Amino acid sequence: MEEKRNKELLLEIKDLSVKTGDKQLLYGVNLNVKEGEVHVIFGPNGSGKSSLVSAIMGLPDYEVVSGDIRFKGKSILGLGLTERARMGIGLAFQHSPIVEGVSVDILLRAIAKDNKIVDEITKETDLKEHLNREVNVGFSGGERKRGELLQLLAQLPQLVMFDEPDSGVDVENMGLIIKIIRKLLQKDLPIMKRKNSGIIVTHSGTILEKIHANVGYVMIGGRIVCSGSPLDIFDQIRTNGFARCAKEARENERFQV
Repeated sequence: MEEKRNKELLLEIKDLSVKTGDKQLLYGVNLNVKEGEVHVIFGPNGSGKSSLVSAIMGLPDYEVVSGDIRFKGKSILGLGLTERARMGIGLAFQHSPIVEGVSVDILLRAIAKDNKIVDEITKETDLKEHLNREVNVGFSGGERKRGELLQLLAQLPQLVMFDEPDSGVDVENMGLIIKIIRKLLQKDLPIMKRKNSGIIVTHSGTILEKIHANVGYVMIGGRIVCSGSPLDIFDQIRTNGFARCAKEARENERFQV
């Protein structure tokens, strides 16, 4: 039991409010992720799920209005995307950008801490034949998803964020994607030896059948309105949609909805 208390707090979100332009996206979000934990965020379209992981990653369009983001005990608000990536934060986008003029091979060698792993990870993601192609140019939906995970395998971040990894993916690709996500989250290691943590944004929740998560949340209107067991929350969503969480939130002053 003593070992359990030694798990360090990896990510700390304190009263985070975020906007883009004149539009506010997040309102007073609080969230803590310890080493080795996986957290899942549910919510309807436009609820702020992607905005949260984008703000954590430091994407330039997301301005922090108030609050703090702390990683490994230090505020990262003054750091740009590149610096956060070097610290150990990674994000797999829901909609992967096309990068013309840059091959997959060049991108991976710019990201990878050790270029010797490039051959290995392209085999793992079944993208070895794509090395000389421009990033995401002419890629299928499944290839794009695998390409995002390929970049994370090159980076090997300690905090791995996945924005809708199960969206629009066929069964054949889903099996491989699950396998890679499990590797990134060190699911093959004993629980107390896992250092990598994850945040998964999902609509379907089917990913929970293959990847055990510690905590689940529902976001509505830029606020976290429910938290608890991921499977319990998912069961509520399947039965009642998001209405029950919204109702409970209105009755509970903690969530300020």
